[in-house]
Amino acid sequence: MALSSRAKQPYFGFKGKWLTFWITLACATDMTLFGYDQGVFSGVVISKDYLDTHNLNGPENTSVLSIITSIYTIGCFLGAITAFYIGEIIGRKKTVLVGTGIMTIGAILQTSSFSVPHMIVARVVTGIGNGINTATAPVWQTETSKVHNRGKLVMLEMGLNIFGFSLSNWINYGMSFVGGSIGWRLPLALQLVFCLILFSTIPWLPESPRWLLAHDQEAEASKILADLEDKPVDDPYVVAEREEIIYGIEYERQNAINWGDLLRGRTKGGTKTIRRLVLGAGTQAMQQFGGINIMSYYLPTVLIESVKLDDSMARLIAACASVAYLFASLVAAPLVEKFGRRIMMIVSTVIQLLCFLLVTVLLRFAEKPDYLHQVEAAKASVVWFIIYYMGFGLGMLGIPWLYPTEINSLPMRTKGAAVATMTNWITNFVVVEITPIGIQTLGWKFYIIWVITNALFLPIIWLFYPETANRTLEDLDAFYRDNPPLVLHRDRDSTSVRRPERFIQAQGRDIEEATNNLRRRGSILVHDAAEKSLSDRD
Repeated sequence: MALSSRAKQPYFGFKGKWLTFWITLACATDMTLFGYDQGVFSGVVISKDYLDTHNLNGPENTSVLSIITSIYTIGCFLGAITAFYIGEIIGRKKTVLVGTGIMTIGAILQTSSFSVPHMIVARVVTGIGNGINTATAPVWQTETSKVHNRGKLVMLEMGLNIFGFSLSNWINYGMSFVGGSIGWRLPLALQLVFCLILFSTIPWLPESPRWLLAHDQEAEASKILADLEDKPVDDPYVVAEREEIIYGIEYERQNAINWGDLLRGRTKGGTKTIRRLVLGAGTQAMQQFGGINIMSYYLPTVLIESVKLDDSMARLIAACASVAYLFASLVAAPLVEKFGRRIMMIVSTVIQLLCFLLVTVLLRFAEKPDYLHQVEAAKASVVWFIIYYMGFGLGMLGIPWLYPTEINSLPMRTKGAAVATMTNWITNFVVVEITPIGIQTLGWKFYIIWVITNALFLPIIWLFYPETANRTLEDLDAFYRDNPPLVLHRDRDSTSVRRPERFIQAQGRDIEEATNNLRRRGSILVHDAAEKSLSDRD
């Protein structure tokens, strides 16, 4: 009887932490699928049956293999553009469902591929679906999370992204002993399991209340805000939160810049739209040009070509490395609110820099003809590939997906996340396209590029990126309305991990005002009821 009653309630009766849990589960499944997709093709491209079936054997086909692998990121780029257009129109939930439907078609096409054109189409279709989802799911999560756990939840999702990546590496390793067509088709088909989970959870979960308020659906938005907080709709905290969101929406509408003016560089004071877009997109560019997808897409290839390991050992080490990667990404989740976005990005980038520097030096000696310890130097570099994964997982994995959803204002949040995701995929394409050719033609010198890029990113983060930890999304809107400095490393309110006192006081005033308004409204209702009672007696 209780189960039947719960089934008839919105979201099966879940409220507060449990409702947040189910939204997180859906978003995390989406990100797990994203991670699985990133890792699964690294095993496919070195599978003998796959290469034979698609006539891709031999070094003369390296460029074709690069195109098949990297064309997926072009699909993701197109998907992010699609999310850019439909995300604000149909809402966060429906956009993720559209992306999942497209990914389902793409997974079926990849699994059934028998030719290069077939696989290219399949990769593009899968990429479009993934691009839509990765531009939307973090926004949905951010807009339904409380301020104190927003960062943790998005970072946890990226940890599960690496769980998907690790899972695909271990499946690839296990299926390498099976061989034949099933050795690469089954790993590709398993994408459908994640799609099924998404289709069974997303439809009954709530829409973003911030999106609903931006589209004048105040009653539904108020109910969802109350359910997320597990409070009554007329609770002062819920009322204050709703009014603060509405104020931010109205302010942004009055000061918004259209895309034509943005592209022409015509801006006006008030919301710092371009600066916020560039900061969000910049995190994704730094993530990709930090070198991660040299590892994600090609680590077995790197270990075979640069370190001279055999196929089986390369797959095993890639799988083991993915476990270290997963561990670091899960450790990052509870740390991101404690140490903040800035410090986590800086620490992560420093580790990446040191790892690429040591890999470069070791592979230089491994390729030196007269050096007596070539094999030992090559094997020593493997350790730094693994430590690189761990350093990346501590910060630059998750924060570039979290930061654009925080730094952009509400009306620009979907667009800002889409621009950041488009930046991710177009820079991802560059890295994935050049890596096999770079390793083949430049050898150890190829890794110097990534030493330089990581060194350049450190002062950029330190000088220009404000802290977003322990701020509400409306705090950040207020921060930019106050015209903060561009170079902000000396501004305490910009860099402090603790929530600035002025934002705490402002929220306290809002709650107090909402409480007084509710009391006045209650007094008026009592007075009206008394007058009506007297008139009825007369």
